[in-house]
Amino acid sequence: MRAPTTGCASDHHGAGRPRPAVEVKRFETTHLDAKRLDTKRLDAALLDARHLDTRRGGPGHADAGHVDAGHVEPKQTETEQQDARGEWLRFAPVQPLFRARAAQRLAVLAYHGVTDHRSFGAQLDRLRRLATPVSLEAVLQAVTERRPLPPRSVLVTFDDADRSVLTHALPALDARGIPATAFVISELIGTERPFWWHEADFLARHGGRARSLDCGHPSQLLPRLKAMPDPDRRRSLHELRVSADRRPPRQEQLTPADLLALRDGGVAIGNHTQGHPCLGRCDDATVRTEITGAHEALTHWLGEPPIAFAYPDGGHDPRAETVLQELGYRLGFLSDHRLGPRLPAHPLQISRLQVDSTTSTRRFDTILSGLEPAYRRWRRQEVA
Repeated sequence: MRAPTTGCASDHHGAGRPRPAVEVKRFETTHLDAKRLDTKRLDAALLDARHLDTRRGGPGHADAGHVDAGHVEPKQTETEQQDARGEWLRFAPVQPLFRARAAQRLAVLAYHGVTDHRSFGAQLDRLRRLATPVSLEAVLQAVTERRPLPPRSVLVTFDDADRSVLTHALPALDARGIPATAFVISELIGTERPFWWHEADFLARHGGRARSLDCGHPSQLLPRLKAMPDPDRRRSLHELRVSADRRPPRQEQLTPADLLALRDGGVAIGNHTQGHPCLGRCDDATVRTEITGAHEALTHWLGEPPIAFAYPDGGHDPRAETVLQELGYRLGFLSDHRLGPRLPAHPLQISRLQVDSTTSTRRFDTILSGLEPAYRRWRRQEVA
């Protein structure tokens, strides 16, 4: 599922005259540490860059990419808002420092399928030029030998693993010699069932009702379902199914043979639970069943046990980690939108960056450097 957009209040910093370019450069080199960046100075530098770009008609012109949702045209999509932000972040004076810092970090990219194969191909081309693509096995070897990965290492991953990973991602990856990893929801393999969040949205828009979901606008549906204890989520989904006017369209999922084809093509297969629940809303028995059930199914289909796990919705769960250790898992991945160390300190809690195949190359660069994630985290802190 896609990363939520950060709603941010209007900027109150840097209200005075923007500093000239020379002062921005001096600010960058004397006050910003590539290892530990002061967030207030970061914000000031970003605003300076935006003022400069606006004056010269660059990416900041006409408030393009302002993160305050109240200043975005109503018809502008979430992706367009994020890409517009990336347009001017890329020209921020701190971007080179973030890029230099990122060279000593591990970037794990978390996709959810490929909807734009041309844009995805352009992103992979950027990786080949700017980074060192590595495999899941290389990350495991680094952890086992306690030897850091090469500078600028990037691992490509996919959560949920819809068929576009096979039809769109695999050919693009193979053509460029880039390895990847796909994390699989086991109970969907070999079926035509949609992902439960897609199904819930469709049912709610076609008359579906549930006692616990009288929440008004359909956009509030998914957050409400995620916040429920897992038995309540499942019951609400059942109520939506029996009350809706229409059944959701079928969605062809990967088959066991497709998993083998992906693995043979350089895409490792990992565990993403049986049904993609929010583990933090599950009881202990459900957490264990979700992980072990998927583990057994994948071991049967692949002829070998998976070694990597991605936490549904990206959040770490200590009970899940205990089960993973018992089953012999070596790597576990979050979706916390962060870079991690080249030698993961906690192999079952490896950070990942959220990215989409439609992301513009300019925003892709700021994600890869860690600048866009850092800015988003800081803005959330400011709003809070």
